[in-house]
Amino acid sequence: MQARPLLIAVGLIVAAPACGSSTAPSTEATVRVVFMGPTARRADLPPSAQACVSGVGTTHIHPSWRNFAASPLQAFPPDRYEITLDDAPVNTRLSFRVNDQNSCDENPTGAVTRNIFVNNVRLVQNTTTPGTGDEPGYAFVIAADGTISQP
Repeated sequence: MQARPLLIAVGLIVAAPACGSSTAPSTEATVRVVFMGPTARRADLPPSAQACVSGVGTTHIHPSWRNFAASPLQAFPPDRYEITLDDAPVNTRLSFRVNDQNSCDENPTGAVTRNIFVNNVRLVQNTTTPGTGDEPGYAFVIAADGTISQP
């Protein structure tokens, strides 16, 4: 019967955390992307923009760290879209593109070129992203504490 208490003791020792252990540094951070733009479709878009409008569909983002796969932005009427992504690699140049129907008269793919914020920092259009050819996008670096810088 002595084996049972010994097994319990060994199990507790193995399950206990090591003294002085610390958590590993974070390799991912959370980004909140906000696009300030009307959430209702503009009535003044020219007929020539219709193919773009149909192609864009819902307002969405294409982040580089997700292989530029599309993710929809949430609308907050009347003038804001946003998304929070909690898997952005830190201390790495990242890029993304936002496509919106209301930008189809400015860009044939609906790529947005202004009014973009990441973690409350206004970004300037400063890179291209893959899409239907090269499309305007944004690049930034995020630190582990969420601080945004533009390369």
